[in-house]
Amino acid sequence: MLIFLNGRFVPEEQAVVSVFDRGFLYGDGLFETLRVFNGAPFRWSEHLERLRRGAQFLHIELPFPPDSLRGFADQLIAKNQMPDSLLRLTLSRGVGIRGYSPKDAHQPTLVMSLHPAPGAPASGPALSDNPRLGAGSEVGASNTQLQPHWKLITSSFRLPAGEPLAQFKTGNKLPQILARAEADAAGADEALLRNTDGFVIEGSAANLFWIERERVCTPPLSGGMLPGVTRAVVLEICQSLGLKTGERNVSSEELIQADGVFLTVSSWGVVEAQSLDRRKLKQSPLAERIRVAYLELLRAEAQAAE
Repeated sequence: MLIFLNGRFVPEEQAVVSVFDRGFLYGDGLFETLRVFNGAPFRWSEHLERLRRGAQFLHIELPFPPDSLRGFADQLIAKNQMPDSLLRLTLSRGVGIRGYSPKDAHQPTLVMSLHPAPGAPASGPALSDNPRLGAGSEVGASNTQLQPHWKLITSSFRLPAGEPLAQFKTGNKLPQILARAEADAAGADEALLRNTDGFVIEGSAANLFWIERERVCTPPLSGGMLPGVTRAVVLEICQSLGLKTGERNVSSEELIQADGVFLTVSSWGVVEAQSLDRRKLKQSPLAERIRVAYLELLRAEAQAAE
């Protein structure tokens, strides 16, 4: 596996950074994860714009212009022969003086790496070629295939309401890590986190949607959640399908009473939930309709990029 590290393509065993890098010491940095399909990073511009805005917020200068980064990403995908994969970009402030002050950290570290898409081997078969997959596996291409239906729990950890850093994927994810550890211990696939106002706002690595009376709902960004790229894509899809949407605060009990619950995440796309806190959730045909539309859009944009 080749890794892109600060302008060079190096074997993964040589892709190392300093133990004094502030990303390692303090989580002083950002990251983005993109789905690569047929060799094309899905919604590259949106992901890179969020990375750019986050870098601006943290006062970290991107070491390469956007066009160059896209060229490097395309080369990385081609060199590793992974047209169906996940692409991760990691940006840290780099090495500086000891302590919290970012003073004198003027050489950021930028890494890009590829990883197999969930449920797919590194060689990257098309979604339509994937075999039937069970829960927790990659979403298939047609609604005749078995789809993952995740078991959810409500985490005991809280996220601050209205947190400005929630707009970006920073290197500081301890609440999400601990929430996911709770899910692992409970035999669940994902944990939902509440904010300090008591409302459920997102999963540890996913945005939240639910369905009530033919309306597709999601928490408002003001609650302190990440404005996910896939979340925005799903809202676009709902508009194109003529589905009503809405943003409002929600509790765990309301989710259990909803007509359907699903999550969105760049690596998986759209994933319906089957239970919350060991209580069965209703299944909605709207969730499946949105999932299929998402896969069609994924293919269409990949073909347009060829």
